[in-house]
Amino acid sequence: MGVNLVIVESPAKAKTIEKFLGKDYNVKSSFGHIRDLSEKKLGIDTENGYEPEYLVSDSKKKVVSELKSLSKKADVIWLASDEDREGEAIAWHLKETLGLPDEKVQRIVFHEITKDAILEAIKNPRQVDMNLVMAQQARRVLDRLVGFELSPVLWKKVKPRLSAGRVQSVAVRLIVEREREIQSFSLNSYFKVEGTFNPKGTNPSVKVVATIDNKFESEEKAGQILTRCSEAIFSIASIDEKETKRTPPPPFTTSTLQQEASRKLGFSLNQTMRTAQNLYEAGYITYMRTDSTNLSKLALGTAKETITKLFGKEYSKTRQYATKSKGAQEAHEAIRPTFISNQEIDAAAPEKRLYALIWKRTVASQMEDAKILKTDINIATDAIREKFVASAGRVLFDGFLKVYSESTDDENQDEDENLGLPELIVGQLMNPLIIKATERFSQRPPRYTEASLVKKLEEMGIGRPSTYAPTISTIVQRGYVIKDTRPGQAREYTELRLENGGITRKMLKENWGAEKNKLFPEDIGILVNDFLLENFSAVIDYGFTAKVEEEFDSIASGKLIWNKVIDKFYKPFRKSVDNTMQATRPAAIERVLGTDPQTGKNISVRMGRFGPLAQIGAADDPDKKFVSLLKGQLIESVTLEEVLKLFELPRTVGEYKESQVIAAIGRFGPYIRYNNSFISLGKEDDPRTVNIERAAELIEDYSKKAADKVLLSFPDKNISVINGRYGPYIKKGKDNFKIPKGTDPKSLDLDQIIKIIENGGKSKK
Repeated sequence: MGVNLVIVESPAKAKTIEKFLGKDYNVKSSFGHIRDLSEKKLGIDTENGYEPEYLVSDSKKKVVSELKSLSKKADVIWLASDEDREGEAIAWHLKETLGLPDEKVQRIVFHEITKDAILEAIKNPRQVDMNLVMAQQARRVLDRLVGFELSPVLWKKVKPRLSAGRVQSVAVRLIVEREREIQSFSLNSYFKVEGTFNPKGTNPSVKVVATIDNKFESEEKAGQILTRCSEAIFSIASIDEKETKRTPPPPFTTSTLQQEASRKLGFSLNQTMRTAQNLYEAGYITYMRTDSTNLSKLALGTAKETITKLFGKEYSKTRQYATKSKGAQEAHEAIRPTFISNQEIDAAAPEKRLYALIWKRTVASQMEDAKILKTDINIATDAIREKFVASAGRVLFDGFLKVYSESTDDENQDEDENLGLPELIVGQLMNPLIIKATERFSQRPPRYTEASLVKKLEEMGIGRPSTYAPTISTIVQRGYVIKDTRPGQAREYTELRLENGGITRKMLKENWGAEKNKLFPEDIGILVNDFLLENFSAVIDYGFTAKVEEEFDSIASGKLIWNKVIDKFYKPFRKSVDNTMQATRPAAIERVLGTDPQTGKNISVRMGRFGPLAQIGAADDPDKKFVSLLKGQLIESVTLEEVLKLFELPRTVGEYKESQVIAAIGRFGPYIRYNNSFISLGKEDDPRTVNIERAAELIEDYSKKAADKVLLSFPDKNISVINGRYGPYIKKGKDNFKIPKGTDPKSLDLDQIIKIIENGGKSKK
């Protein structure tokens, strides 16, 4: 056999494959894409068929040079990049950039890195699939045109340094629209009536909790029910038993893995994809970018053997799931362990946890249905026409539940109160221990988590498995959206309680509205969204974005020509860009909230140079005042009362060691100022209420940390030697200077330090 060069994308993948192929194969990595569109200019010839101009980046020139040298010596070059469109494009770029002749090139794909899969791929090579390459190129070109053409419009009409993206802008739109649904939501209260009963003839500790299904719109009506129940005799009117089945969920696709890893493991989308990539490259799981729920015949057989061995043959049920997502096109198999018989792996903790989740889901998908006996009991009395209903579920056969139970995004999902019911008969008397009517409130729409946003995008046919994680990362990095955890707030609710023949009324408190790892829009995200909707509605139209994905699929299957798809979009889009640049006024977002009770001047909120702010006085008022809005306060929903509280700052907290302490809120959050030092306040400290004792603690702590950093100090020369984050350095005024390697910073005297300053260059800040 001649010399074989195998090129893959990542060094980890290369290392794993090298173990299987032996000494006749030299496996090298391209470290991802070796070329792309220019970063500095459009890089697309819009006059000549939208031909892209690809460049090898400086960081990849050494890799390209090495691969060129190796490919000249090789008899066969095996292009073994991933099996999706991105992988196909990488293979094509390698072929073009390295100048590889067709007769020397073999394209191979495999969806798992195992010896059998790789040897099978080598037996069945093919040529680079240009339809897949052109589908990827169409996406890249369209996204570049949208981003490159829209960004200057945003710089001029909204704010400098902004950018837009085709899928990202749609994701922001979803988050903004959900926020507005929440802001316009009307909170309504109602009463639910619940009873706790003890069946006659049973131990007094036996309790059955039952609820009236009706919602009572007022306290008066709920109170009437309790009054009628005070002398009532209750008995069981009916018992309905029904056997039901629960079917296991299908094996993981990329998006369902992202959702479940978020809910069960608390992983972010990026963490899930990074960990899954590590598992794939180490040969533990199949390819992690897929929208297929299909499993291979070999996997089905192995799953059956594993389940039979671990749990018994009665737990095994072979299934093949149909893929439901629109335009499923990436890999041809779901995400599963490469060897299902391996229940555990030797890896780092995150990899172990994600692998366990994938193993459980895969195995559960090939297990028997769970059989559950659902029991509904109606408890009735002649005193009221409504019935109390108690429900319980008893597992008759656990089936797949022995291994796995799927999580849900529904935060308000009711759990059965009764984990198991005692033996009961129709007509049996039920002694009411407590009957209570509790005030409940309508639920506002939930904000998106990363997982629920992915689910929504997938349902709408927007984006593809490989796009979800980078899309959400991008909108967070751009400051359009913030991923945040926010505490709830206290609210009162009424409870009426019938107990021992008497009715009592109590006002209780509960915490509501707490948010954990939710996606909130920022003011700049709202401003950009509204501007794009007004001027470029087609770009962030849900239907258009989904249709484009379908057209990419048609390009991949050879039914459409890529640059004709681009042309159909670009010409009207370019016209919109020109019209908007010429005719549209700059976007502004400003609200007048009312007047300042002290000065009588208008109070308004608007977008400032460094973010959203509140202002007292008109733009031309020489005595106008400003204050930044707090995190979580939006220009379109902040109230006059909330803004007036902001103007209570800065405030003088008191004196400490003969110097004033001032509390305020700045661009980077709340702080106290003491002797020209700015000391951040933590979450537990409010700048409006922090007292001098607490401020003194923070000052002392800050001073101690600052002293630990200063190794030498020469105040009269404004020079000090600081132990910084990246090691010791010299500070003179506002300038920093490197200390020569091998020098003990504590041994320096002033003359030596001055010499270093005179001879040395400033450090890069």
